[in-house]
Amino acid sequence: MANLEDVPTTDLFSEVLRRMKCSTKPDKRLILVGPPGSGKGTQSPIIKDEYCLCHLATGDMLRAAVAAKTPLGIKAKEAMEKGELVSDDLVVGIIDDALKKPSCQKGFILDGFPRTVVQAQKLDEMLKNRGVKVDKVLNFAIDDRILEERITGRWIHPSSGRSYHTKFAPPKDARHGPCQQIQESFSVLLSQAADKEKKKTV
Repeated sequence: MANLEDVPTTDLFSEVLRRMKCSTKPDKRLILVGPPGSGKGTQSPIIKDEYCLCHLATGDMLRAAVAAKTPLGIKAKEAMEKGELVSDDLVVGIIDDALKKPSCQKGFILDGFPRTVVQAQKLDEMLKNRGVKVDKVLNFAIDDRILEERITGRWIHPSSGRSYHTKFAPPKDARHGPCQQIQESFSVLLSQAADKEKKKTV
């Protein structure tokens, strides 16, 4: 934790003002669901800032717990090194730890979890032990063609980590250097997913 004596006065006042503003906001606990490219990552920061919530992306949280070598992070790393999936109990435990932070006092946005009925049940149980429950689940429904356009047009600048899109946010000039396209054969994945859904309904 940073020494408050080393924090600029303007930053301290900004944080105090932010917390005063947040004190009047209602508590909210939200879950965002939807496929990659549906807009969850775009909308999360807007909702987070508007309602003073913490944004909990389980993938980022797992990586942070592993890097910090927390007890749960060590267990998660052991599972990953064995090629196993990180258990639902571990993920819920990491979420539980995150909710203890002051930034989560007014509530949270969960992004990427739960993905299954069992995960939802475990999450409900953990929240029940805290005396709270999920207020809303926002489903980001999007047409497959739009989703494919968003995903296949994504580019990333390796050295800086900046992301771009060939249509919606292209690099402004050549000084950014070469970008690598994020290719996941997404059109193939979409076709496979669509075929599976068709088979279920036949």
